[in-house]
Amino acid sequence: MEAHAHDADSIRRQTRIYVAVFGALAVLTLVTVTVSYLHLSTPMAILVALVIASIKGSLVAAYFMHLISERKAIYGILILTVVFFAVLMSTPSLSAWNQRMLR
Repeated sequence: MEAHAHDADSIRRQTRIYVAVFGALAVLTLVTVTVSYLHLSTPMAILVALVIASIKGSLVAAYFMHLISERKAIYGILILTVVFFAVLMSTPSLSAWNQRMLR
């Protein structure tokens, strides 16, 4: 698809994509609310919430922020961000595990 196509068909196609992404975000929001009523353990609830939030964030970034059609440099930056986020989120767990091992 052309990046700057302004004909009626491309606008309809793009609108359908936006509506589909909006629908997916709405469904994932309902899934988030439904999961909150399940009696999951705290680690499992956090994991499920992070997975759903990651999917929703990816949809927003890819389609509404138009990152799906960006250059490879953008993907490299996004991957680096995910790696730093994973390190940041795992640091407290690794620290607690290390303290338990030293006892």
